[in-house]
Order: sequence, then C-alpha cells, then structure tokens
Amino acid sequence: MSILVFGKTGQVATELQRQSKDVIALGRDAADLTDPAACAALIAETKATAVINAAAYTAVDKAEDEEALATFINGDAPAAMARACATRELPFVHISTDYVFDGSGDTPWSPDDTTGPLGVYGRSKLAGEDGVRAAGGHHVILRTSWVFSAHGNNFVKTMLRLSETRDRLSVVADQVGGPTNASDIAAACLSIARQMVISQECGGTYHFSGAPNVSWAQFAREIFAQAGRAVTVIGIPTSEYPTPAARPGNSRMDCASLETDFDIPRPDWRSSLSTVLKDLKVI
Repeated sequence: MSILVFGKTGQVATELQRQSKDVIALGRDAADLTDPAACAALIAETKATAVINAAAYTAVDKAEDEEALATFINGDAPAAMARACATRELPFVHISTDYVFDGSGDTPWSPDDTTGPLGVYGRSKLAGEDGVRAAGGHHVILRTSWVFSAHGNNFVKTMLRLSETRDRLSVVADQVGGPTNASDIAAACLSIARQMVISQECGGTYHFSGAPNVSWAQFAREIFAQAGRAVTVIGIPTSEYPTPAARPGNSRMDCASLETDFDIPRPDWRSSLSTVLKDLKVI
C-alpha cells in the first residue's frame, strides 16, 4: 500500500517519512494548503490507498493576528481533503490538537467532551475537525498534545538551547498535559491508516498523548536530568508568563478508546525523550 501525506518538513511528517517507504510526502511546493481545491485535486488523482494530513498552521501566537489564514489552512484545507477522500472512498487520518478544549478542570478530556477553544489556533483546528466529519467519509481525527522531536521548533530543543547559557529557568507549572514524541504520533498514524484500509469498523475522533501527564516545569526537569544539564527549574504560574494566545491549563487527554479500537497504547514520553536526545547527540 502507499500513503499520501500532506506535509513534508514538519515534525510528524518528517517522522512519517523516516518510518515508512510507503509514504508519499507533499511539501508546500507540491501541496499549497491555502488552495484547498488544489489539495483535493491531488487526492482525486492519487493512486495511494490512504491519506494522512500532517500539515497545519501551528504558530499559536501569530495566529491571533492571522485568523483568516490559520482557518484556511487548518479548517478549509482539511475539509476539502476529507471530501475528496470520501469521494474516492479513501481512509483519511487528520491530526488535531488539545487546543480545541478550554483547558478547564483537571479531568482528562474524552474525545466526545464539549469543545471550547480559547484562541484562534484552537478555533481553526476545530473548524478542520468539523469539516472532516461533515465530509462523511471513513476518517480518524487524532488529537494530540505537546509535540516534541529532534526536528523543527519544540519545547525540548528550546530548553536545551537555553541551558547552554543559563543555569536557572522559570517554567510554567500550572499547565498540565502529556508530552508526545512526533515519532510516536507518526507510528500511530501509520498503524491507524493501515488498519483503516483493511477494515471500516473503526473511525471517528481519538486522543493520543504521552504518559504520564506532567507540567511544563516537570517536563523541563526531566529534559535536563536526562541530558545531564545542571539547570534549576523554578515553577511559575501562567500569569507570570503572558503570551498573545491563551494556553489551556488542562491538556490531559483520555486515550483509552484508541487502545481499545486500534490497539495503540499511550507511549512513555520519558523513554521517547531519551531517543530524541540521542538523536540530537545530547546523550
């Protein structure tokens, strides 16, 4: 089988290409997500047996000033892809985010919980989810959180960079979620797509994040412990680290249905972190 992937240089798209020779990855030069019709046309012409959308507008803060663009890329494009997949009866896997929730409470979010995004990024991703569902095809929406890898920009690489010149860092301690390695997300997407090709029994919205749940400050401490960096992490409230876009305080996700339906358990992000640090030649 072959899998058409929208995205080429992002964290998950990079890992998809590393893990499977079946992947046909489309970068911005081949698939412009600001042109949903063109994306749909690529699906109409493909000989692939499944489609994964690993491309997105992910600049959370910048999105506050670019709502139209973010919604076009995160909302209109996936909807067009899903409609094209439905027409061809191709399985479609779409990656979404914990930002579709309002981040309240401390109970893990279930896939069927009421959404309520706090900002533009979350609203744009929710629009994409709604469009995928409305298309009526065989789909899986995979919500994930706190993505890290050896590629691109992410929290792990930021912490390592800051540790080169500082021995004390203040990190938010009242936002809690599950860090998730892009490699684990890619493996999950590939497994889901392959199972969807074989059977149409499972589909819908699922959650996938690393375990155990931790705060950003706890995540940072584990990064420095594994990397052997002598950095003191001071936990601070979100109020002391203001950002243009509001972040959800509770990003815990209930991932039980993904394991039940697709036999994909939550990965231990601490083990995945070790792999990433080795990839970065830090350990």
